Amino acid sequence: MPIQRLQTNARMSQAVIANGFIFLAGQVASDTTADVAGQTAQIVAKIDALLKEAGSDKTRIVQATIWLADHKTFAEMNTVWDAWVPEGHAPARACVESALAFPPYTVEIGIIAAV
Repeated sequence: MPIQRLQTNARMSQAVIANGFIFLAGQVASDTTADVAGQTAQIVAKIDALLKEAGSDKTRIVQATIWLADHKTFAEMNTVWDAWVPEGHAPARACVESALAFPPYTVEIGIIAAV
C-alpha cells in the first residue's frame, strides 16, 4: 500500500496517510502569545485543515494525544476541545503534562484519524 506524505520538509511531514489512516504530527500554535485556550483553538483549526487536505475530518479521529506544559491548564484546554469535538465522535484520548520543545508553547496535540 502506498504511503502519502503532506507538507513534508527535511525533518518531518505534517501528515502521513498509510493503510487507511492519517497520522498528524504534533500540532502547536502559530501565535504563542495566546493563552492555553487561544493556543488550543489555533491547534484544532490546524487539525481541521490538515484532515481536510488528507480527505478526512474530525468525525474520523480515532485517537488524540494532548501534551500540556502545565496540568493546571487542563480545564482551560478542555473548554475549547469539548466545544470542538462533534457529539458522538469523541476519540480515544490521552492528556499528559510535559515539558514542550519550546517554552512559549503551552499545548501540543497529535492525532490519528481514519481516511
